[in-house]
Amino acid sequence: MTDKTTTVAIVDDEADLRESVAQWMQLSEFEPVTFETAELALKDLGPDFPGIVVSDIKMPGMDGMALLRRLQSVDPGLPVILMTGHGDVPMAVEAMRIGAFDFVEKPFDPERLAELVRKASQARAKTLATRALRRELADGNVLTRRLMGASPAMEKLREQILDVGQADGHVLVVGETGTGKSLIAMALHACGARATKPLITLNCASVPAEAVEPMLFGAPDRPEKPMIDQAEGGTLCLEDIEALPPHAQARLIETLSATDPSSAASRVHNIRVVAISSRLGAGAPPAELMRDDLYFRLAGLVLEAPPLRSRGEDILTLFSHFTVQFAEEYGCEPPTLNAGDAANLVQAPWPGNVRQLINLAERAVLQARRGDNNISALLIDDGFQAPMIALDGEKPLKEHVDAFEKMLIDHALRRNTGSVSAVMAELALPRRTLNEKMTKYGLSRGDYL
Repeated sequence: MTDKTTTVAIVDDEADLRESVAQWMQLSEFEPVTFETAELALKDLGPDFPGIVVSDIKMPGMDGMALLRRLQSVDPGLPVILMTGHGDVPMAVEAMRIGAFDFVEKPFDPERLAELVRKASQARAKTLATRALRRELADGNVLTRRLMGASPAMEKLREQILDVGQADGHVLVVGETGTGKSLIAMALHACGARATKPLITLNCASVPAEAVEPMLFGAPDRPEKPMIDQAEGGTLCLEDIEALPPHAQARLIETLSATDPSSAASRVHNIRVVAISSRLGAGAPPAELMRDDLYFRLAGLVLEAPPLRSRGEDILTLFSHFTVQFAEEYGCEPPTLNAGDAANLVQAPWPGNVRQLINLAERAVLQARRGDNNISALLIDDGFQAPMIALDGEKPLKEHVDAFEKMLIDHALRRNTGSVSAVMAELALPRRTLNEKMTKYGLSRGDYL
């Protein structure tokens, strides 16, 4: 579903066309704002504008090309779609060369325009998210907040991201489905030297095999700029890399091999590839998944996203975080965990990892809103065996006790918005004991205010 908060700035001197486009954008679940002139638009379109721009090319005063150049100087990552008459197509093609997202030729199909706006808004959302991530990196705590958890596995992963992010070689991110591999790729881009350049993402499994190669490398009948060119100077993230068709794998090898300006290749690309896979691991890949030469070029640096079942008390931290988020969304109180629920969450195998935990958290909030609070029953519905505190021999009792204690304090701090005196009264703890436990579990009062 389209994000209804996405804003589309429509710039056109013709009132009828301007209002017609605005009406169609509204029907397509976008939020249109209209401007009669480019000069008026520039007053509102500053850096980090939370949307995209659709502009006519031919306008009195400042035309669409001049507007595009001004917007490029204000915010190079702001997508601009140009509307053009038939005679202006060469100009529109030149506009794409200098940075326009795309163009539509009048009279255009409204569905075609809506699809371009949808793609541009998705690209804009990724750009803004990466910028936010980069800004947060300045205080050194972003990876702790975004890649949550205090388990040794997550501490190690955050250290690896900071190290690998500063390198410039290609990276292979592996791990089970739902472990946050795409977030790791974003973090790698945001904390590296290419952070101010584009991050272009393609899920190789989400488009038809015959369309992947034209999207990546271009085709004579395809006006859109190839992704390999869009990512120039930045990062190309290829999700489900093993789904890349064989011929496209060969083209990618050829492209990545041409790193020397003296190469015989027609064009040397300055890009970093972050490849993501749920099926690849260490060692040579199965022949049916990937060519050895491509694998070893991409796997110079490898990061593995740890499965949720190996992260101990992180499970309860994440569950609490997600239930609070969903409770705010649905306008209700988050569910509370009893000892049995907490133990069962920690012990569950989580084949769907964090993605599965998010789904469970939402269902738990919806269930709590109806007055029910049986989280272990939801685990059974997911096919897990929930033996109610029947602890297995692989995890020591102390791990469960510590995790449950941390969860109780975390929930109390959230309910009481960081009031230490209220938490002391609720949990019947002396101030010194509460302070010691908060320090032990990395809980800061300031995070709950």
